Amino acid sequence: MNFIKNLFSKKTEAIKSYEDFWNWFRTNERPFFNVIKNRGDFEEVFFDKLSPKLNELKQGFFYLTGMVDEHTCELVITADGTVRNIVFVEELVSSAPKIDGWKFTALKPTMDIKGVDIQMAGHKFNSESLSFYPIEHVGYPDEIDLTIVYSDYIEENKNNIVVGTNIFLENYLGELELVETIDSISIIGKDNAENELIPISKLKDYLHWRQKEFIERYKDTRRDTENDSYSSYSATLENGNPAFAMINSDVLKWESKASHPWILSIEIKYDGENNGMPDEDTYSLLGSIEDKIMEDLKDFEGYINIGRETAENTRQIYFACRDFRKPSKTLEQIKSTYSNRLNIDYDIYKDKYWRTFNRYNQV
Repeated sequence: MNFIKNLFSKKTEAIKSYEDFWNWFRTNERPFFNVIKNRGDFEEVFFDKLSPKLNELKQGFFYLTGMVDEHTCELVITADGTVRNIVFVEELVSSAPKIDGWKFTALKPTMDIKGVDIQMAGHKFNSESLSFYPIEHVGYPDEIDLTIVYSDYIEENKNNIVVGTNIFLENYLGELELVETIDSISIIGKDNAENELIPISKLKDYLHWRQKEFIERYKDTRRDTENDSYSSYSATLENGNPAFAMINSDVLKWESKASHPWILSIEIKYDGENNGMPDEDTYSLLGSIEDKIMEDLKDFEGYINIGRETAENTRQIYFACRDFRKPSKTLEQIKSTYSNRLNIDYDIYKDKYWRTFNRYNQV
């Protein structure tokens, strides 16, 4: 299954729900199946038809397809590592009907290491050419920082080696496990290795052990922020405009930050000529939006409002979260509700020790 395509194309007919998409797919599945099985004109018969339909449903879906066996074609819908889209990929596939000859899979699945042999730009990435060792950080015991060692590392081909190694890891571990378990990765050659090398075939066992420990340590950890104290910060930017922040200073001292490893960063842009600050009506609207987000993302359920920053016609709101699925769904709804009034975007990324907010610990 080596066919992947970014799903961005012009709209044709409206696909407004998962059911709409699968109804459309069902009416076209035979030509799709035949072209994949017979290795025909993928671009015209399959890609050019499937891509715009998925794009209408939601931007940011990717896919892989190929024959599992002589009678079964697999369609893998993937977020291509984008955390905020994972839950929607999972929902789309879980809503798929049963269609003879088809297997639908959410996210790139894990593979047996014997079947993972990536060849790219003259390099091979497999169990023989790759090894690893973990880096331990004092004060950050739950951090999973890996050094991946590639035996044929050449500095001039660094970019290709990084891409090839990441493709190997995504296929070997699976898309979801790669996102959920590893905090950071560096890729080096053997000559630069500083610790004993571990065969890459042992990486899954290592990650499962670390993840099991992590889950056991924090499975019931929650934070009640009702009585927390908040600190206000102000600054003057280089252009003379003001910047303000309101941050939960108590929670930044919390020793269980790693229990909420996902940072939800919400960016709201507004119009105005008030030195970058919102006018009274906009200020009220921004407050209402934050309140609506907090109605859905409650602290005792695992979503902590860290605080907000305001400057240069932008309000930035931060949450620390136990998971990434519900925040994705909440923010998509918020974007839809206020799309005609404000420009809202968001990102979700892993930051176990909340380094995003280190600047406020140093004030």
